Amino acid sequence: MADKKQLVFIMTDTQRYDMVNCYKQTGLQTPNIDALAADGVRYERAYTTQPVCGPARAGLFTGLFPACTGSWANGMALGDNVKTIGQRLHDNGFHCAYIGKWHLDGTDYFGNGFCPDGWDPDYWYDMRTYLEELTEDERIQSRATQTMRFTDIAEDFTYGSRVLKRALDFMEKYRDEDYLLVVSFDEPHGPFLCPPRYYNMYKDYEFPKNPSVWDTLEGKPSYQKVWAAEKGPNPDRDGLKIKRPAFFGCNSYVDELIGKVVEKVPEDAMIMYTSDHGDLLDSHCLFAKGPAAYDEVARIPFIIRNPRGVRGGVYTKNAVSHISVCPTIMEYFGLEIPKVMQGESILSTSVDLNAESPRYTFIEFTRFEQDHDHYGGLQPMRAVTDGRYKLSINLMSEDELYDLEKDPYELNNLINDESYAAERDRLHDAILDKMCADRDPFRGYYWECRPWRTDAPAPHWRWRGWTRQREEEEYEPRQLDFANGLVMNNPQRLKISNDNIQFTSLEQLTDWLRNYDK
Repeated sequence: MADKKQLVFIMTDTQRYDMVNCYKQTGLQTPNIDALAADGVRYERAYTTQPVCGPARAGLFTGLFPACTGSWANGMALGDNVKTIGQRLHDNGFHCAYIGKWHLDGTDYFGNGFCPDGWDPDYWYDMRTYLEELTEDERIQSRATQTMRFTDIAEDFTYGSRVLKRALDFMEKYRDEDYLLVVSFDEPHGPFLCPPRYYNMYKDYEFPKNPSVWDTLEGKPSYQKVWAAEKGPNPDRDGLKIKRPAFFGCNSYVDELIGKVVEKVPEDAMIMYTSDHGDLLDSHCLFAKGPAAYDEVARIPFIIRNPRGVRGGVYTKNAVSHISVCPTIMEYFGLEIPKVMQGESILSTSVDLNAESPRYTFIEFTRFEQDHDHYGGLQPMRAVTDGRYKLSINLMSEDELYDLEKDPYELNNLINDESYAAERDRLHDAILDKMCADRDPFRGYYWECRPWRTDAPAPHWRWRGWTRQREEEEYEPRQLDFANGLVMNNPQRLKISNDNIQFTSLEQLTDWLRNYDK
């Protein structure tokens, strides 16, 4: 088949950028991802849309920010009118398969075993499908890191190995066809099971501490102090040793699995690789992941190998975002980017390291998990970076501003430093404008009226007074205007009230309402 369009999208879970050797040499071994970077473009600063498993995937596979998909916490399903990239490509004649962790059906961590629209059901393999292959004892053992104390994990026992097997089979079977294949590994996410040779690599290894480990949270938001208190008062930062042999072993294990995928991908196919989010690893006195935009949890590895693109390049012009993944895939397959998508394609950056990408990169957080309450509950956050500065609006707490050039480890909160007021307010305006343009369901005057924003207007119930409707003509009729019942002209427009206008005739009323938003 001439000029095939094949794209293999590879992702991991809980792999922050500096757990990959080509980003930072820490002693962790990731030779296969490093080789992929040497054969493509590595994006120096790339960010997730939300540093939580399910919402991050919502952003990756719909092209919408998580709050706009319905899946803004783990355990919350995508909305019925939200379409994945698999459904969009399938409906345009492309074969799509998703093999691995999904986390977007609104059930438990493992999924419901049902293949969503657009993806090939013969290759669907979420984590429930995997568990149903195991005996009851094997299921239990597959969920406990300590299993490795009592037995050597067989290569074919791990979820990752079975995901790999199906991915290799798919690429062989459809080697002459157009396709999108997603290979979604759960590793290195817990419970951290891997063959013993990987675990043994890191038995005596300590992950190097960066200066953020010594962050005392002085001048930081109060919610972060509540979060940090879970580990007890006055942590010993000097004596802390970051020793996680199972976690780091799984990091190298998934690198080997990725290498086997890449080896099978044809040279004329595109590869995209990333992770859903990072892990704080005691930086800023915090742990795991959650409502923060710190680089340790929100910045992720991201590589594109475009068969017609730059080989061995590093893109540094701007930060990039997972919100660009779906538009980039659409452009690669020669399709028009839907208006409803909230990011821009960055395909051009894979062929030209000087190509422009969006000026601002946005990160959000709303809630960690719907089903349980042991992780902070509702913590609405909207953040933005332009590469130099990073602003986080923490709706129920204090806000943050960092100068990443002078303070790359985000230790000094400048939110009340008036010498940074112009940059702070510029980024704040970018957040407010983006929330409105994207129809963020949590938008409102309270994001604008922050104590440091001295020029903010007084709170107003109507706030900006706009109506904002979806444009999703690929899957639904163009929406109708509430004011006149006709097909809308401008989806984003001022909400009108004609109660105070005295019309002299029915014809005048009709003409005015027909044309008011043109």
